[in-house]
This record gives sequence, structure tokens and C-alpha cells, in this order.
Amino acid sequence: MSKLFEPIKIREETIRNRAWVSPMCQYSSEDGFSNNWHMVHLGSRAVGGAGLVMTEAAAVEPEGRISPWDLGIWKDEHISGLKEITDFIISQGSTPAIQIAHAGRKASTKRPWQGRGKILSEDGGWVPKGPSAIAFDEESQVPEEISNDEVKNIINKFVLGAQRSVEAGFQCIELHLAHGYLAHEFFSPISNTREDEYGGNFDNRTIFGVEIAKEIRKAIGENIPLIARLSVTEYHDDGWDIESSVKLSKKLKDVGVDMIDCSSGGNYSDQKIELAPGYQVPLSKNIKEKAEILTGTVGLITEKKHAEEILAKGEADVIFLGRELLRNPYWSLYAEGQIEKWPVQYQRSFEGSKKINYIREN
Repeated sequence: MSKLFEPIKIREETIRNRAWVSPMCQYSSEDGFSNNWHMVHLGSRAVGGAGLVMTEAAAVEPEGRISPWDLGIWKDEHISGLKEITDFIISQGSTPAIQIAHAGRKASTKRPWQGRGKILSEDGGWVPKGPSAIAFDEESQVPEEISNDEVKNIINKFVLGAQRSVEAGFQCIELHLAHGYLAHEFFSPISNTREDEYGGNFDNRTIFGVEIAKEIRKAIGENIPLIARLSVTEYHDDGWDIESSVKLSKKLKDVGVDMIDCSSGGNYSDQKIELAPGYQVPLSKNIKEKAEILTGTVGLITEKKHAEEILAKGEADVIFLGRELLRNPYWSLYAEGQIEKWPVQYQRSFEGSKKINYIREN
């Protein structure tokens, strides 16, 4: 039996399979609002058979956006548009999920197709915030150091964002604590040089992320799955590493996090990563075994056989698919290989033996 298409139950949510949509920025919002692009983008992956469909990073405050065109969840007006999307995702049998985030010192940047790079205040951007006044690289803005009161305020904004997410119909929430964004910046000694209660030792540096998870679990109750995305290593000899991630995963589990979405990098501008299919799978395996928590893996996984092998070996519990699902929203339906699982509106496209054989072979 296919492990990839076996349901998984987390708390009170049963998710129909383990091929999940990884959060992927679309840079297509105005003032944080979802629109027709998001409906079609996310809805297509639900129609395409994904078990869980997750939004891009939704910022908990305007200054927490990676770019001025990012999705938002910082005000009540964002709820109704998102509710239309979650209703459609549910109607297709998928679980709608949202990733809530704050970009920290990596905020206020251009869209990828505009060459990335910083956007200054005079050009419609803003001065980013961070745990310390340390820029990500020479081309980035130097962030303003966040005060202790601001730290507490942003934690509260994460909680409010989670509550709005539930109201918008999301049945799973992921906390973006990775990729060099604000929470990860607090975790890492290369971006956090504070000497107060949020800096210095491991316990202090992880308070911000752990408190977010703890307070959100209190706010959303016990039924909704809560995931945390971590950069399990940042590829720096003196930075955040696998051992730190194991310790943090245990802390997060204790306050109500159900799964670690295992990614890597993003906080060290000179990182060296040897890219290959499944290059982050060993990170997932490590967290799963040592922290004894559910894990998801992501990173250049494109083939059904590879995904099945990862799950069969117990190296992860779910597979997050990113760029492969950008290229092919119907990857999951092809991988499952059962014509009757396709939407009835599309099934006539498989009339004829050649087309039937094609879906069963691919």
C-alpha cells in the first residue's frame, strides 16, 4: 500500500494524504489582501489532489512582510477573502493551512523578478526590525533593534494572526521560524547579540519562538494542528545547528507543536549547500528520532518513488512539495494513479487506453 497516499491524523484533523503543498511566496498581494491569483494558485493544488494546501507566509504586521506584495493576516479585513479560499480547498477534500510569519531583518525587499534587493522607505519600503542591528549581508538594510516591549507586542500579533486564521477557516497553522526571518534571527548567535532576556544563551535566544507557539496553542485550543518550520542548520560553524534544533523541537513539542517542517539555511549569506534531491531528508530523520516528534521534509523531491522511500524508511511523516507543484499542480493525482480520483470535470480527458496507461505509469 502507498504510504504517500495514506491519511494522517493530527489532533482532530484527518488529512487525506501525505503529499503537502509547501508555502511558496507569490508576491501578488496589495496591502496583504488575497485575491483571484491566490484562489486559483491554492485552489488548483487542492483540485490537484494535495492532502494539505498551505498559503505563502502571511505577515502578522505590515513591517513583517518580505516584500510589499506579501500576503497578510494583520487585520480583520483580511479574513473574508481568505475564507473564500479555505471554503474552496475544503470542498475539494484538502486541508487548508496557513503559514504565519515575520520577516525581521530580511523584510522590505523587491520581488524575485525585479532582481530582489532592498526597498528603502523613500521608495515605498520601510526600515526592517531585528533582534540586533546586524544586516543580513552588505546589500541589505541594517535593521532597528527591537525593544523588549516590541518583542512582546509581536508575540501578541502572532497570536492575533492565528486567531484570525482560524476565523478564516484554516484547519492547520504553521509558524515560520526558519530561513533567516525574525524568529530564526533570535535563535541564532550570528544574528542575535543581545545581552538581555532574549539573548546570550540558548534558552534566552529561543524564548521568542517558544512563547509564540505556547500562546498560540492557548488561543486556538487543542484541536487544530500546529506546525513549526525550522532551519535545522544554517551551515555556519558557530551558528544554529542540528543539535540546537533538536533541543528547540523538544521545547516546541512541550508547548503544543505537533510537527516540525524541516528546512535549512537562510540566515548566513555565505552558506554553502550541496543541493541534491532530498538533501534535507537527513535533517528530518534526525529531528524525528531525537526529538520524538512528527516531521515533514522538503527540498528537490520530485518523484513519487523517492517520496515513498522517505516515508517507508521513517525519515519523515509527510512530504512537502514546492517547486514541483509550481510546475505541476496535479502532481498528486498523477502520482496516485487512480483516474476516479480526478475531478469528474476532467475524467473524460483519460478516455482511451493510451491516456489511461499514461496516468498509471506516471
